Parts: sequence; C-alpha cells; structure tokens
Amino acid sequence: MIDLRLLRQFVAVAEELHFHRAAARLHMSQPPLTAAIRRLEEHVGAMLVLRGHRTLGLTAAGKVLLVEARRTLQQADHALAATREAAAGRTGVVRVAYVCSALYGSLPQRIRCFRRSHPGVRLELREATSFQQQTMLRQGQIDVGILIPPLPSSADLRLHAFDSDTLAIALPRDHPLATRASLQVADLASEEFVGWPAAEGEGFHAHVMQQCSAAGFIPNVVQEAHGMHAVLSLVAVETGIAIIPASMMGFRAAEIAYVPLSAPVTTFDLCFCTTVLNDTPALQAFLHAADGRMVANG
Repeated sequence: MIDLRLLRQFVAVAEELHFHRAAARLHMSQPPLTAAIRRLEEHVGAMLVLRGHRTLGLTAAGKVLLVEARRTLQQADHALAATREAAAGRTGVVRVAYVCSALYGSLPQRIRCFRRSHPGVRLELREATSFQQQTMLRQGQIDVGILIPPLPSSADLRLHAFDSDTLAIALPRDHPLATRASLQVADLASEEFVGWPAAEGEGFHAHVMQQCSAAGFIPNVVQEAHGMHAVLSLVAVETGIAIIPASMMGFRAAEIAYVPLSAPVTTFDLCFCTTVLNDTPALQAFLHAADGRMVANG
C-alpha cells in the first residue's frame, strides 16, 4: 500500500516538474522529497520521473500514476469531508413519525426551519399512533417519534419536551350544540361519542377520560376510530361527537363544527420519543433545532 502523503509528494513533483519548487510547495526540504520519489519508484517497480540536469517530465508510468493519484487523493479528501459533515450532524437521515395532531401544531414550521438549516439531512416523515411509534422505535424503523405521553414504564425509551395542545369539541354541523361559543365537558354527558382506542394512544385517551370523569360521567362511546382523521370523518357523517386536539379545528370545516372548551383550559403535552441506543449526530441536530429537552417518562 502507498500512503497518501507519498502520493501527494509525487503529485507536487509531477505538477511542478521541479523538485525544488515542489519541496517549497510541500513546506519541506528537497533531499527528503527526492528520496521519497525514489522510494515510490522502487515500490512501483518503474521510473516515474524523467531526470537530467533538471526534471524533464514524466514517464508513461508516471503519467498514469498522476491521473490515479489525483483521483485517489480527491476521494480521500471527499471521504474525510463527508465523515466530518456526518459527525457534525449536517448530513444523514432522520426518520420521523408523528401523531396526526402534531402536523397541525408547530411541527410543520420546525421541519421547514430544520430543512433550511440542515439541507444535507434527509427527513423521512410518516404518520403513526403513539402505540405504533413505540413499536417502530424498538424495531429500528424510525429514529424519533412525536407522541402523547405517558408511556408504559420502559428503560429503553426516553422523552423530550416538544409541544403542547388543548382540547376542543367536534360536532356535526347540524348538532344543537354546534352554535355555542364554548362548552364545558359536563355539557356532553348525554351525547354519543366517537372515541380513540386506549391501546393506540393511552396518553390522549386517558386525558379525555379524566376530563369526563371529573365532569361526573363516563362517555358513551358508540364507535372507535384508529386515527384522529378517522375520528373526525365519523363526526362529519354524524356518528357522534368527539373531544379532539384543538390544533385540528378546521379539518373538514364544511361538515364539522368546532367549539372550544371553556375555562379552565385543559392542556396536554406532545413529546419527542427516542431510544436510548440511537444517538446519531443528525438526530441530535434535529432534536436541538426543535428545542427538545429531556422530560421524565411517565
């Protein structure tokens, strides 16, 4: 194997066709450079530089080596630069899954800002429930999830604060409560609900159930839907009403009336979720750009 320093020395001699000028370019004295080229020729087994009272040119073998040496050095420089970019989090891939309500909050703007500040990092985005994201994280299918805590106790997942949201009521357009300026949860006690399965999003489901319990009733869930878009679509066809993230107010607005909950406003958190084993520079750059900070799991 020929080390890169020897190739750089040969390229300098081949381009300058003058040992003294090549030595000055390399910031070294001429005798060691002359000796290095001789060692290279011995290693190759052929003369590379035509010599006389001055350097006259390259042999046929030297011309071939010059082309290949330039290509090798260029590739080595590229490899080093690419490695440094990856180590700094400026290149790579970050696979992101999110609950659908996150796409109606601050996530789109944060994604736009990250893509502008880190154009060399490719973001792959997909929608998934909080439960699905946990499975995908453990199977290495995504790098970060955006979900609603808490999670079942687990040592392999960690949470970082991301965003918050409030609750609102979604009703069919012709519902008697649709014209109200605001509603309390207690106003919904006799209504039929479209629900969200606890298994798919324990955090949001528990938050809604706590609000209903505090208001003195258990919601009458007539149908469940796996996904907030599906929940709202069932509201639109008058299957029932739903308590939803307020950030989604406006979805299918021609068919659905949205009414905010009156004070006190109830909020819930959305968090980044990562595995303890995934700590790539690109992922850390994404979390940092989105102001992620660690929070307790559960």
